[in-house]
Amino acid sequence: MIIRKEIELSGKTFFIESGKLAKQADGAVWVQMGDSVILATAVADKSPVEEQDFFPLTVEYRERAYAAGKIPGGYFKREGKPSEAEILNARLIDRAIRPLFPKAFKNEVQVFVWVLSADKVNNPDVLGIAGASAALSISEIPFDGPIAGVRVGRVKGQLLVNPTFEDQIQSDINLMIAASADSIIMVEGEANEISEEDMLDALNFGHNEIRKIIVLQQEMFREIAKPKMELPVEEDLTALRTEVEKLSREEMAVALRVAEKEARHEALATLLEKVQTSLAEAYPEIEGKVEEIFHDLEKTLMRQMVLDENRRLDGRSPEDIRAISIEVGVLPRAHGSALFTRGQTQALAAATLGTKIDEQKIEKLEGEFFKNYMLHYNFPPFSTGEVRPLRGVSRREVGHGNLAERAIRPLIPADKLFPYTIRVVSDVLESNGSSSMATVCAGSLSLMDAGVPIKAAVAGIAMGLIKEQDKVVVLTDILGDEDHLGDMDFKVAGTRAGITAFQMDIKIKGLSTEIMHEALGRAKQARFYVLEKMDAILSAPRTELSQYAPRILTIKIPTDSIGAVIGPGGKMIRDIVDRTGATIDISDDGTVTIASVDPSAGEAAAGIIRSMTAAPEVGLVYKGKVKKLMKFGAFLEIMPGKEGLLHISEIDHYRVERVEDVLKVGDEVEVKLMKIDGEGRLDLSRKVLIERGSDKGPAKP
Repeated sequence: MIIRKEIELSGKTFFIESGKLAKQADGAVWVQMGDSVILATAVADKSPVEEQDFFPLTVEYRERAYAAGKIPGGYFKREGKPSEAEILNARLIDRAIRPLFPKAFKNEVQVFVWVLSADKVNNPDVLGIAGASAALSISEIPFDGPIAGVRVGRVKGQLLVNPTFEDQIQSDINLMIAASADSIIMVEGEANEISEEDMLDALNFGHNEIRKIIVLQQEMFREIAKPKMELPVEEDLTALRTEVEKLSREEMAVALRVAEKEARHEALATLLEKVQTSLAEAYPEIEGKVEEIFHDLEKTLMRQMVLDENRRLDGRSPEDIRAISIEVGVLPRAHGSALFTRGQTQALAAATLGTKIDEQKIEKLEGEFFKNYMLHYNFPPFSTGEVRPLRGVSRREVGHGNLAERAIRPLIPADKLFPYTIRVVSDVLESNGSSSMATVCAGSLSLMDAGVPIKAAVAGIAMGLIKEQDKVVVLTDILGDEDHLGDMDFKVAGTRAGITAFQMDIKIKGLSTEIMHEALGRAKQARFYVLEKMDAILSAPRTELSQYAPRILTIKIPTDSIGAVIGPGGKMIRDIVDRTGATIDISDDGTVTIASVDPSAGEAAAGIIRSMTAAPEVGLVYKGKVKKLMKFGAFLEIMPGKEGLLHISEIDHYRVERVEDVLKVGDEVEVKLMKIDGEGRLDLSRKVLIERGSDKGPAKP
């Protein structure tokens, strides 16, 4: 049976359909807006994964090239590994649905979202969250949905839901929201220095639109939803829980007050081993349950300490920010660098300035474009004192790097003002909470150290939350353990003027507007505090670029002179590069970008190109090269691609009988441009530059 439900969003038909495709999946839906279509499927293994401390969920978001009428590039002509955009979209869906599976459910689940059609007007990525929710909700997989997601934009002060690509270009907000009917679950996005009040307005606007999509899903589920799988019966562990708490509560309370992360973890690990040893005989073969109860108690005691004493794991109060230290210019040969340390989180950022040939080509369904600013984030295992294999860039690294990149992007100068390709690399050297926000701070400082004229410094902070019934405490600058054991991870980055990027994940239901308002207000205070620390070290971009950075000159030449500058087979431009050592790039519109570490080399290359492309001027003297001899005169090239006629009567004052008696091909002769006729032909004279009766030839009789 095919079921279809539709509503109207911003004047566009949005519909979900099931029962037609992928019927052997546990749940499958077709979601369409305009001519953009995704297929979302959900399948769960029938048996649980035993003795695993995390939920085995896999989310894949993949774009089919045929969706936009394209054939993939490359040798194999088929889709390969996911792009960064696909990884980021998969992460959005994962973060939205992962908290909604029951804790007791341990069966492996795979959610696939495939883009089947892309109309280049409506972004298909926003359909993925609703599609995943609908596929899970109509299946037998236990899932506490439905939820949905929308993108919120703002054009000329008007909030829009699921804006088109054209609207997104003009929008000063790009906000993705996932939510249930009563609670926001996940937020991700960027903005052009908006206020906290504007962000709250956008969140409320988006949540109201999400409720419409949830009603749509609920109508569908009432008709086709399957009975849910039975969850395993929880073993009665009351006696074991009592024993674990009796053996560990007192010592754990002391261990949780050890401020240093490594020492605290070591104390807890030692205590866990002691408890497991004590209970091994009475409770054989349930070591995992002992550890689970132990960590539950750790979470309870940590939260009680915050709620009852306003004391955090490292001894801070809820509002306190960890000690900050900053250095800039730490890498002698990097174009710009900064080391930002906040508590036990440390990021080393290096900025590199390149030329137009260093731009990154991005291929997406909606078209191709070039990217001249990028930020890459690396999270090596030693940053947390771990040993693990390196197998390429992780999804986490892609996501955190993208968040930091978006935080700084609104402040990057326009290409016309600063024609460089900019790459920032953040290597996380230590991590104990919010390394992505440390990356924002370090990245901003490294750009200023490199002399990039960013409009303002950017800082970031991560906020947390502990909530038990009516007791609520918002935490500023959270630790890694506070993220793990708390209820919220809310990252906010921006300048003094406003917010530029944000990311929020919620683990509880019913996050009120009041709590959001408090978290945003506290994040603003913290951001200003961090910016003051950054200003004390470097308050503005350096006025000079690093001596190792390329100097870039931009000149404009007539488009009809491009061929002359390049020359046959690139001969002319290669000669200029060899003579000067500069790097040269010529655009189709005649823009010439010249880069060189030595400024004089760039100026020399620019001078050569200017001389090659300057328009001939009547009255000026040129050194022309004889290209061809005729009975009536000679043709001379006075500049690349520009030839003029030196008539036989203009060679000398005396009567020249044969041109070849005076000139031969290859001679260089000074001539004066006498006239440019209506058809652009050049008339040259040599004799006006020769004195009568000179040794240049006999005087005219």
